[in-house]
This record gives sequence, structure tokens and C-alpha cells, in this order.
Amino acid sequence: MRRKIDYLFQRKGSANWYVRLQSPGNRTEKSLGTSDRREAEILAGPLVTAHKAALLAARPRFVTARWHEYEPGRKHVGPDGAEIIATNDQLIYLDATGNVVRTAPNGALQYSFPTRLKEPSFELFDRERAGTAPKKNGDDELIETYLKHRNVVGAYAREARDTWGLYQSLVGKPLKDASRDDGRKLVAHFEAQELKSGTVAKKISWLTAAVNLAIKEGKLKFNPFSSIVPKRDDKLRRLPFDANDIDCIKRNLNRLSASDQLLVRMVASTGMRLSEAFEIKSEFLEGGVRYVEVGHKTEQSLRRVPLPADVLPFLPARIEAPLFQRDARASKTLNKFLDDIGITDPRKVIHSFRHRAADRLRAAKCPKDIRYELLGHEIKTIADDYGEGYPVSELREWIDKIGF
Repeated sequence: MRRKIDYLFQRKGSANWYVRLQSPGNRTEKSLGTSDRREAEILAGPLVTAHKAALLAARPRFVTARWHEYEPGRKHVGPDGAEIIATNDQLIYLDATGNVVRTAPNGALQYSFPTRLKEPSFELFDRERAGTAPKKNGDDELIETYLKHRNVVGAYAREARDTWGLYQSLVGKPLKDASRDDGRKLVAHFEAQELKSGTVAKKISWLTAAVNLAIKEGKLKFNPFSSIVPKRDDKLRRLPFDANDIDCIKRNLNRLSASDQLLVRMVASTGMRLSEAFEIKSEFLEGGVRYVEVGHKTEQSLRRVPLPADVLPFLPARIEAPLFQRDARASKTLNKFLDDIGITDPRKVIHSFRHRAADRLRAAKCPKDIRYELLGHEIKTIADDYGEGYPVSELREWIDKIGF
């Protein structure tokens, strides 16, 4: 069930209600001048409605319309004198006696999409040139081979396929004939949506990796997606939560569901990524210490994480099933929780727990290699291939330094 979005909040030290309206790259907060929530809802109503309408109008979307070879709803005479009945999507060819000889599509679909969020302009693509619809071909197989080879599934696989589908719509050219300028059309499209360069690079990285695999296997010779995203200093630097933030989160934790409360405790006490928490579906035991394995996305992030003392009282006696139900809206739900309790700095999000964990371990003089084992390596080294790492009992001593 989808959660209802609450645009209203109260700031620390103020009895008045505020309305928060957020769009890409912009956030507006306005006092409604009343401490009565019902009155605030009435006052905020027109503002929220106008905001939603603006977001819907600006949303990038594919729009389809049909180009007709013959006008629908009437009879026509073809070049060879044959009679043709045209419907919206079909041409019916008749012989001299009125019998149906054959049928064919009446024209083709055309696709359009907004080129900028703030301008209602559109680019049209001739589907006769680019293909009436993306058809399965050898290039599709290259993408699917990569996803299968790397075991990419779920949301990541959808993002990869969506990016590939967008490339096909924008360029409509086989990969063997594509140039870096063709790849840059994909970059330009994403930048028109005001996406950060890191986000653009992440989306295009799926295609880069798929083509690299195809080159390695001798199926292609050139990668049109390699190094096409300009380096820009537009990354929003995340901040760790401070002591006041943690106190505020603890005081308001009961506003979340029991499952989300446990999720917050887990990422706060371990520094693991939110996506990694959803990987927990069983536990292991070493020297009497319970631990889980997370970080299956890459070799350098795969690791053993002891279950911290601050989490153990809230866990089942033994984890034998997924601890959390995977939810694509989890990050949005928890970041909204932070906003609602007054932690509104856009640099402080759920991922800030990971930054806090790293800072707490450094402050406790935790050796760097143990920090890497607890939080995941950023770079794989030759030494990573040797042994199992530190005993879980020793890792447990250090992970409890993070706390919650």
C-alpha cells in the first residue's frame, strides 16, 4: 500500500505549521501562519494542488501518436488501382470482387518526449527511420547477456533496460555503427532533466559495462559510451548526523512502523547501505558471535557484519528469512521521516548514517583495514583474495563503537 505524502511539518521552536513543496533542484518552505493542523491543511490545499500539477506537466514521458499512411474511416485507391479500406491502425486491401486480399499496418507509431523540464517543447522521431518500435535484435541480446553474466536483477536490471530503451529511441542505430556523439545524445537527454552528473554516469555505466563485455567477447570493437559524461563539480556532499540529530531520531522513532524502526537501527549501528540491509535473509555464528553477510553487489563490498549490541534486542532469536521486505520506496519514506522531525538539511539523508559510522570508527582509532572490513572496501586489492579476514569476535568489538 502506498504511503500518503504529508506536505505539512512543524519546525523546532515554532507552533506554526509549514508546507514543504519540492521539485528537482528546488525546495520551498512556507509558513501557513496557524498552529491548527486542520486549518493548515485547508490553507495548504491550493498550494499543493498547483505544485502537483506543475510536477506532472514537467515530468519526462514518452508520448505516442500514430502517423497514418491513409486517412482512417474511408476508402482509398492504391497506386495499382486496388481498393483500400483504412482504419486507425490497419489497411485492408480488396480485389476487384470486394474480397480481402491482404492487410497491413496503417502507418506507424511516432514517439515524442519533452526535451527540457521547464519548456513544453518536444522532439519527434520518425519511426520509419528509427524503427516503428524497438525490435529485439543482436544489440538487445548483448544487454541481456551482460545482465545475466553479472547477475543484475530487480531495480538495477530495470534501470539498465530503461537506459538501453531510451538510447534506441534517441539514436535508432546499431551499436556497431554508433559513435561517441551518439552516446552523448543520451547524456544530453539526462542533463535536460537536471540530473546530477553522478546520476547520469550511473545510468550510462550499465551500457558501458555491457559493451565492454561484448568487446571482450569479440562481438563489438568500439564503446560509444566510454567516458562520455563530463566531470562536473555538482555532487551534493553528504553530512554525517551529529549528536543532536541522533537524539531527535531516537525521540521520534516510534512514528515509524516496527519494521522501519529496526531498519533505522540496523543501518545506524552498522553503517551498511540501505540496499545492503535488504540483503539480510539469514545469519551465521562464529565463536558465539552472530553475524550476517552483505554487500553482494561487488566483490569489494561483500563482507561479514557482526550484529551490534544496539540491534540484538530487537532481532528474532535467529534470522531464517528476509529480515526486511524489499521496498523501492524505503529511502523516500525514511528521508521524509527525517524532514518531518525537523532534519531538513538536504545534505543529511539516510545515507548519512554511513558517514557517521565511518567518523565514529575513525574517532575510536579503529585501524583502517578493520574499517574497510566493517563498511566495505572502495577498491579491491590483491590482499582481499587471501583468508577470511579478522575474527568476527574482534570485528564485533569495533562495530559496537558505532552505536545508536
